[in-house]
Amino acid sequence: MTTPRVYKTEAIILKRINLGEADRIMTLYTPQLGKIKAIAKGARRPGSKLGGHIEPLTHSLIMLARGRNFDIITQTQTINSFLPLRNDLWRTTWGLYACELVDSFTEERLANRPIFDLLLNTFNWLCEANNGENILRYFELHLLNYLGYRPQLRQCVTCNSPLQPIPNFFSPHQGGVLCPNCGLQEPVARPLSVNALKVLRLWQNSDYTTARRIRINPQLASEIEQVMREYIRYLLEREVKSTAWLDKLRQETQRIVVDNLTKPN
Repeated sequence: MTTPRVYKTEAIILKRINLGEADRIMTLYTPQLGKIKAIAKGARRPGSKLGGHIEPLTHSLIMLARGRNFDIITQTQTINSFLPLRNDLWRTTWGLYACELVDSFTEERLANRPIFDLLLNTFNWLCEANNGENILRYFELHLLNYLGYRPQLRQCVTCNSPLQPIPNFFSPHQGGVLCPNCGLQEPVARPLSVNALKVLRLWQNSDYTTARRIRINPQLASEIEQVMREYIRYLLEREVKSTAWLDKLRQETQRIVVDNLTKPN
């Protein structure tokens, strides 16, 4: 898609990198242009008119001018700053994880409006939720669907037989579920419980209003997270950096709980 010399677009700020003494390279995700990188000149100077509008986890209206290597951000206006995402460490980490997935999976200048809408909706959902883990799993499944990596959850990816309501296996490199007979022949496939498969199927094929009604216990939530983490790791051929922060937060939260329980009265 050819853009004019000066153009305006909505954008979700995915990340920023410092450049020189005062500038920043911004990674933006837009509805019509997909992911773009642009320079915010002087954004790190005190009093910059750009700074507050181009923070990560912000939905902004941005004016850009075409440049030789990077487009230049000339004006910005915040549409939604998602304050709950900034005022809570858990929500911040969930939001940055979603941003990192979009940044990692998408190419520059390749429009995908459903991904923009999904990320924007996910920010709104995370602002309202007390526990964002289920929202992240829903986000992962639908993001992968829009990217062409929809996992096969209805039939065995090897023999094509319909999956029965019994423990099966999940294979990241085959992109879906294996029946018991095929799963036992693949050493790297992980067991997948009946309930995990049911939840994954429901989240994959439902809208968010339906998906949010599902309540799952911590053991099942952990199983589903590991399935999705392994699949994403296989697709990206690396770990998602934000998962380390999520794991660290969990460990710290558990430590605080244990400390409080063991404190003498």
